[in-house]
Amino acid sequence: MDITATLINLYHVCKRELWLHANNIRFEHTSDLVYDGKLIHENSYPQRPERYEELEIDGCKIDFYDARNKIIHEIKRSDKVERAHQWQVKYYIFVLEQNGIDGVTGLLEYPTLRHTEHVNLSDEDRKKIEEIKTEIVKIIHSDDCPPVINARICKSCSYYEFCYVEEEG
Repeated sequence: MDITATLINLYHVCKRELWLHANNIRFEHTSDLVYDGKLIHENSYPQRPERYEELEIDGCKIDFYDARNKIIHEIKRSDKVERAHQWQVKYYIFVLEQNGIDGVTGLLEYPTLRHTEHVNLSDEDRKKIEEIKTEIVKIIHSDDCPPVINARICKSCSYYEFCYVEEEG
């Protein structure tokens, strides 16, 4: 299985969701928050499709890439898992570098919060990405689904009912 930026993101949020997603157990289509995020993405910067291009490369789908200035634009609904978002963009930069495109930077954009954050990739980050990829492969190929994390973020997750439903005896 290809390591994608989504898996990198999920690695930083919830290993259980990562395992479920990678094993094709998906509930995103039932989530109002996921739908809300798509609407924000589609409506926040309507001029973008004219100026920037969508880029698919090595299992990654970058929604807006400014090829002239080498900037990845990643739009997010909320900054609750900002660290995961940062690593997702760092992974995009990493993948572009692996394909001979150097000097790329990223912008994390939170339109509803009116907040933008610059993202760069360091040598230390490159090493960490290799470690994360190895860990992701281990998680994906495990026969056992990782345990529930019982975090505050769980209540807004599309997998919430799956993880927290009580089974009858």
